[in-house]
Amino acid sequence: QSSTYLGHRSKQQLIDQFGLPLFTNGVNLYKVVYSTPDVNGDPSLASGLLCVPDVLTKKYPVLCYQHGTSSDREDVPSRLNGEADLPILFCGMGYLTVAPDYLGLGDSPGYHPYVHAETEASAGVDMIRAGREFAQQEGVAFNEQIFVTGYSQGGHAAMALHRKLETELSSEFQVAAASPMSGPYSIGEVMRELILQEEVYYFPAYIPNTIVGYQTAYGNLYNDLTDVFKPEYAALIQKYIDEEVDLFNLNLGLIFALQTQEGASIPVKMMHQAVVDSVMSDSLHPINLALKDNNVYDWAPQAPTRLVYCMNDDQVPFENALLAESVMQANGAAEVIAYDPYPSGDHGSCVEPAVFYTVLFFSTHQQVEDLPTATTEVVTHDLNIFPNPAQNTIRLDHTAADGTLTISAMNGQVLMAKSYNTGESIDVSVLPEGMYLIEVQSADEIAIGKLMIQK
Repeated sequence: QSSTYLGHRSKQQLIDQFGLPLFTNGVNLYKVVYSTPDVNGDPSLASGLLCVPDVLTKKYPVLCYQHGTSSDREDVPSRLNGEADLPILFCGMGYLTVAPDYLGLGDSPGYHPYVHAETEASAGVDMIRAGREFAQQEGVAFNEQIFVTGYSQGGHAAMALHRKLETELSSEFQVAAASPMSGPYSIGEVMRELILQEEVYYFPAYIPNTIVGYQTAYGNLYNDLTDVFKPEYAALIQKYIDEEVDLFNLNLGLIFALQTQEGASIPVKMMHQAVVDSVMSDSLHPINLALKDNNVYDWAPQAPTRLVYCMNDDQVPFENALLAESVMQANGAAEVIAYDPYPSGDHGSCVEPAVFYTVLFFSTHQQVEDLPTATTEVVTHDLNIFPNPAQNTIRLDHTAADGTLTISAMNGQVLMAKSYNTGESIDVSVLPEGMYLIEVQSADEIAIGKLMIQK
């Protein structure tokens, strides 16, 4: 496991960015690379974004944010893409937040097994473990509470993760609340129906992304891409598999090809008619079995759960949430409610109201505790820093016990906070030129010095 510091957002920056007064702390950002199983259960690597509150006097719950569909392997939280704003937002409200990139994205090798429930869940579980481990090493306190959310593909991934935490790992994790948003929970029914109907749908790339992803996971859907897809579409899809085009451009290419060849963007027409007929008639067809294996709604959550959706969603039909609600309630779920915060919202305009609703719902269950404060007499003394001025790394002439190191701008804004072991060198290469305050705080003393960065 390794971590890379990505930067800091102050509480005021978050208030300015999101226009919300609900923030309680700033956020330190890290990319974490950790071990997690691949589709065959063999050890592999994955990356993700870890967001750590910069106020170290409190004990925080852990929140896992599962991201939506990525356009390519760089379009992920650890690269601070647009969607990274959501885990950052939650962290600023007092959650130690993790956001896995998933298998095959970010630093993880291979093809991403799209909407593959098992590895969406395992990537989330191992990222929570990695985040807790990091927090422990860095002196950030966390409690037992786990919150789970995510949007779109991330709604599916959040549900898969919630299920795994409760049904397989309940001795290790306690889910406090879950709020999957606009997710395709019914891959085997609602989404299958959507792709098999002969109707215009402007997101045809979801279909090959899913089928190639399940081929990666199960290995028995086809021998060659052209077994399923007509050659002109298979050629475009192969370019996406080879990472020559991103998903957005694959989608544009498929729409154009469908309109040219078939007269309209009717995605089922990308597939050979014989394959479509076989999938329609044979419930044991490998494609049907793969789709069904990735349903995530037929269980009974124990933690309070909201299935947030918008009635007018143009990409993920709202029936996913209503079906999940009815099945989960029939299974005896404690508190599962489907909720529509913005009925006229499509898949894009549903994000904001869904997230805001989730923030409010989670806040009614969130527990943030103050850490006990020490009553011992604290001694303050000067801290010598070498070299000074510095460019990349520094060492401290500090003989006191190990403690917490903070680097602040002269206006008091905390830029970095980490645990410090006596004698270790400190990487300051991310700091721009200027004057900074460095403080090392241990149980009974504080050492303070000024550092000049010159490039």
